[in-house]
Amino acid sequence: MANVVVDPKKHPEAVLGDFKNPDPLVTFKPKDVAFVYGSKWKQRYFVKRGDDYYVLGVQWDVIAKMWRKYTVDPGTDWWVVHYPADPMQRPTGPLCDGCHSTNYDVATKHVTEWNVGCEKCHGPGAAHVAHPTLTNIVNPARLDQTRGNDVCIQCHSQGQPLEKPLNGVYYDWPVGYKAGDRLSDYWRLEEHKLGEETFTHWPEGSAHKNRMQGNDFVQSQMYKRGVACWSCHDAHGTDNDALLVKPVASLCTTCHNPLSPAGPNEPTLEHSHHSVGNAQCVDCHMPKIAREIANFNVRSHTFRFIPPAATELYKVPNPCTTCHRDMSPANATATILKWPDVSPWRVQ
Repeated sequence: MANVVVDPKKHPEAVLGDFKNPDPLVTFKPKDVAFVYGSKWKQRYFVKRGDDYYVLGVQWDVIAKMWRKYTVDPGTDWWVVHYPADPMQRPTGPLCDGCHSTNYDVATKHVTEWNVGCEKCHGPGAAHVAHPTLTNIVNPARLDQTRGNDVCIQCHSQGQPLEKPLNGVYYDWPVGYKAGDRLSDYWRLEEHKLGEETFTHWPEGSAHKNRMQGNDFVQSQMYKRGVACWSCHDAHGTDNDALLVKPVASLCTTCHNPLSPAGPNEPTLEHSHHSVGNAQCVDCHMPKIAREIANFNVRSHTFRFIPPAATELYKVPNPCTTCHRDMSPANATATILKWPDVSPWRVQ
């Protein structure tokens, strides 16, 4: 998170897009770029005009290794109606920089540092640097359940500020929030109506797009039972995918073991009728249904198993037929109902 936005003049190796082979979508050169954003799934390119930054209308698809248009279509993000369609008329300060910098000042447009620095998650640090104590710095793990997770949810969610516009400007991040505050005093999560598919939600309530881990998580039993974002992720960095504290193959079983209070309540971990190694917990409980770029999706964070019957009812993708593409939702349901150790009430 500390390296998502990079100055290509200082780090030319950060530029991933193919600028050697001509492409009609690309009308700029790396020397024109002030910042590159992203490196895992996509990379976007920021230019500076005056004291603002703007996102160019093309992005590099890191997975497919190709250029794609970058547009914000009408009827998608809530703020679209308040800005011109031309991306060069939509500065990143109100729409992006609040999450991709530390201490963005809406009056001066200055930042303490780009990307997520210490103070983004731990609050003002001057007093702590001068006299380090446990009481003059924020540690999310020492906050209550709500405020602790809010530190992550401030950026990992789709929502709207309670106050909009602010001085005539529409911001897509919780202006004024600091680590340790209650996020709900500044921000409300996007609403969802059961049965309605929107830009942000599938009809049954799961996230429809990326950057909605918080929207998913607060619905989950994990959140209700006291699990925190840092129970699974270490924002300071790990060698594991998604900054997980352990490899995904062993992370879930830290708490979820056969016959343990946290379940699963079966004698083995093969309750999915897939052998361990052939399928992982996240394949069924965190399916990739939140859209990132093109056909690439990221994982849901409700931790619910979405049964094939939900696809028939709500048109939300389910992990069974997403993997077994030759099987219909009805056939998948029929197959699961033949498993004697699976409750029919869970899949119908």
